[in-house]
Amino acid sequence: MANKINKISKARMVWWLILIIIVSLVAGAFSYGEKITFIPEWMKKPFRLGLDLSGGAHLLYEVDMSQVDEKDRGDVASGLRDVIERRVNLFGVAEPRVESVRVKEDYRLNVELAGVKDISLAVAMIGETPYLEFREQRTEDETAMILEEQEKESGEQYLGIDPYFIPSTPSLTGKYLKSAQLDFDQTTFEPIVNLQFTDEGGDIFAELTRENKGKMLAIYLDGYPISTPVVRDEILDGSAQISGRFTSQEAKELVRRLNAGALPAPINLISQQTVGASLGQESLGLIVKAGVIGILAVGVFMILYYQLFGLFAAIALAIYTALSLAIFKFIPVTLTLSGVAGFILSIGMAVDANILIFERTKEELKKGLSKMRAIEEGFQRAWLSIRDSNISTIITCLVLYNFTTSIIKGFALTLLIGVIISMFTAITVTRTFLRVFHK
Repeated sequence: MANKINKISKARMVWWLILIIIVSLVAGAFSYGEKITFIPEWMKKPFRLGLDLSGGAHLLYEVDMSQVDEKDRGDVASGLRDVIERRVNLFGVAEPRVESVRVKEDYRLNVELAGVKDISLAVAMIGETPYLEFREQRTEDETAMILEEQEKESGEQYLGIDPYFIPSTPSLTGKYLKSAQLDFDQTTFEPIVNLQFTDEGGDIFAELTRENKGKMLAIYLDGYPISTPVVRDEILDGSAQISGRFTSQEAKELVRRLNAGALPAPINLISQQTVGASLGQESLGLIVKAGVIGILAVGVFMILYYQLFGLFAAIALAIYTALSLAIFKFIPVTLTLSGVAGFILSIGMAVDANILIFERTKEELKKGLSKMRAIEEGFQRAWLSIRDSNISTIITCLVLYNFTTSIIKGFALTLLIGVIISMFTAITVTRTFLRVFHK
C-alpha cells in the first residue's frame, strides 16, 4: 500500500516537473524572443531600457513656488508632474519618467526621456507654463457639421477645430482661478471639487453660467479636457462646485490638475544631461556580460561542490533567470544599470536558499535518515531561515522603492521581483527535481 502511494505521489511530481519545464521554456522564449525567428510576434517584444542603457536626456527643473501658498505647493508640484508627463507622451517619448522631488524647501521635477533625439524641442515643450481654460459647448448643428467634415478628411481634425467645445467668451482662463480644493458632500459623503475664482474671474464665471445654463462648461488643460461639468444654475459668488461619481483618487487628480493650471508656478531648467545611444549600448553589453559570467560561475561552483544536488540547483538557477527576465519584459520593468545590478544580486540570493537546503539535507543524512526523508527534513528545517531572510530583504526593497529616487527604485524593484521568484524556484523547482530524481 505504501509503495502504491509513493508511486502515485512520484507520478504527480513528474507531471509537476513537466509543467515547470514547459513554463520555463515559454518564459525563456519570451525573454530571448527577439533572436528567435519561429515564435509568434507578441513574444518578440523588446525589453524596456532606461535612459542610461538606451540613451536620451535627463532634465532637472526647479519649480518657482514663490507665488503659491504653502498648503497648495504639494498639489501644484503633483499637478505639474502630470502635465509634463502628458506633454512628453504627446511628444512621442516611450515611457517617460517624470518625478516630483522635494529638497528641503525647494520643489523639483526630474524628467528622464529615453531615446529622445531632438532635445531642444523637448525642452521647449516642457518649459511652457500649463494653460488652463474654460470652453463653452457648441450647438448640436455645429458639432454635426464639423464631425461630417472630419469624416471627409479621413478622421483628421477639421481645420484644427474642437467639434464639441469653443473657447469661452468672455475668456475664462487659469489666471482667474484662485484655487481648487477637495471636499466631501455633507449628505452623500461623495468627493467633490470646490473652485474659488478671483473677483474679476467671478464676474466672468457668473456671465458664463448665466448664458450656458443646462449646458456643459468644459475645463481644458494644455488643450486636453480634464472635466466637463454641466451648469445647473447661474453662480454669482465667484465659487463653484464640481460633483459627480468621483472616486477620491479621481477627485484628487482633478484638483492637482486645476491647481497646476491656475496657480503661477513657472519651472526653470537647472540641469541637462545627454546620454548617447552608443554609450548606453556599451554599458548594456558590459552588464549583460557580467550577468552571464556571474550565472555561469555560480552554476559551476554549485555543481563542483554539491555534485548532483548542485546540478539541480544550477538548472533551477537557469529557470529562475528565464522567469525573472520574462516578468521584467511582461510587466514591463524599465531596466537601468542599477536595476540590472539588483537582478544580478538576486541571483546570488537565489543560490543562498539552495545552499541552506542542501546543508540541512546533508545534516539529516548524517543522522542516518533515508535520502527522501532527509530531503523533506532539509527543506522543512531550512524554510524558516529562507523565509525570514527573504522577508527582511523584501521589506528593505519596499522601503527603498517608496522613499528613494528613481535610480535606487530600479535597483529595489528588480531585487524585489528576483527575491520573490527565487523563493519559488528554491522551494518548488529544486524540491521537485530532488523528489523526482532521488534514489
